[in-house]
Amino acid sequence: GTGVVTMAGHSKWAQIKRQKSVADARRGQLFTKLAREIMVAVREGGPDPETNFRLRLAIARAREHNMPLENIERAVRRASGGESGEAALEEVIYEGYGPGGIAILVQALTDNRNRTASEVRSTFTKGGGSLGEAGSVIWQFDYKGVITAAGDGASPDDIALVAIDAGAEDFRVEDSEVEIYTRPEDLERVRRELEGHGFKVLQAELAYTPKTTIPLDRKDAEQAVRLLERLEDLDDVQRVYTNAEFPPDLVAALEAGERSQAR
Repeated sequence: GTGVVTMAGHSKWAQIKRQKSVADARRGQLFTKLAREIMVAVREGGPDPETNFRLRLAIARAREHNMPLENIERAVRRASGGESGEAALEEVIYEGYGPGGIAILVQALTDNRNRTASEVRSTFTKGGGSLGEAGSVIWQFDYKGVITAAGDGASPDDIALVAIDAGAEDFRVEDSEVEIYTRPEDLERVRRELEGHGFKVLQAELAYTPKTTIPLDRKDAEQAVRLLERLEDLDDVQRVYTNAEFPPDLVAALEAGERSQAR
């Protein structure tokens, strides 16, 4: 998964997910999700990543997760050839609430809306949350380009200045990394500028970013993390976003891998 981004007080979910997915035992499932994303992108905008921005993002994400090139090419071929069954995939966004009243968005690609809806609903319910109506929480998020960049030896301020010059709207410094926010249509241009200046782009994607965040106490935060992970583990779910802000001590524990694996 890719996880969750916040403008005000980054939840660190994105970093937690990045570190976890490197060692993710369920890599086969991840490759399936990445392939689906590539296929939907091809169906929408054709098989050429030069002219199909969404496909370019999907391939970049697949490479980030070390998906073999042959898997990527197979997904593009399958979508171009319109193999039976693939065309049925449709995008759905589910909206709900989690522990502590946090808002959660679940982005899914499914060939069976009823199955996916019931899986998402029961996951919310079991995880101490509830599925909401369409429109109930999405207004609490903005759809943005989000770029995570790091400069080898460059100061975060230098990276941010280049990004702002290229049209970025906002940025946050997170340790040695800079998180840059753009309008969706400016994402590609800002990414190119950063790479042109020799900065390393760790991740570039379109994401729902919360307008404000809700701080959670340790107990709610632990329950929320479990719910978010279970949602991301569903086969039809591509991404999960939240406006939760996790306490620093929980973030540190998760990054150190101290969490018990009782799932």
